[in-house]
Order: sequence, then structure tokens, then C-alpha cells
Amino acid sequence: MDKRTFIGMIDAGEPLIQQAIDAMREYHQAQDRGDPPTEIERLRLLAESLFQAVSDYQLRAVAKARGKELPPLH
Repeated sequence: MDKRTFIGMIDAGEPLIQQAIDAMREYHQAQDRGDPPTEIERLRLLAESLFQAVSDYQLRAVAKARGKELPPLH
């Protein structure tokens, strides 16, 4: 695997990583502020979803760099 290609794929996912980090930060701030439980749960689910998307993206980026195909996401 070419290091430049791999780094490029990881860099391409950077905005998504930043969104996930920002969502987690907002979730923790909502907890600290004592926001309503429904809002805290909404933010937790959003952060969890974004981190799962980051994980899926990275898995697919590595697989693609190795020349492997993964089944489509639904």
C-alpha cells in the first residue's frame, strides 16, 4: 500500500472525524449543563452514529487501499 494514498484517504475522512468529535463535545456539554434527558440522548445517538460512520469509512478506505471490495452499505 502506498503511504501517500493511505494518508490521502485518511485525510479525506477528516471532516467526518471532526464532526464526530464536535458531536461528542456537544453531548458532554449538554450533560454538564443539565439539559433535558431527551436532548442528551439525541446528542449521544448523533455522536455514536457519527463515530460509527468514521469507523465504517476507515474500514472501507483500508480495504480499498488493499484492493479488496466490501459489500455495499445500505
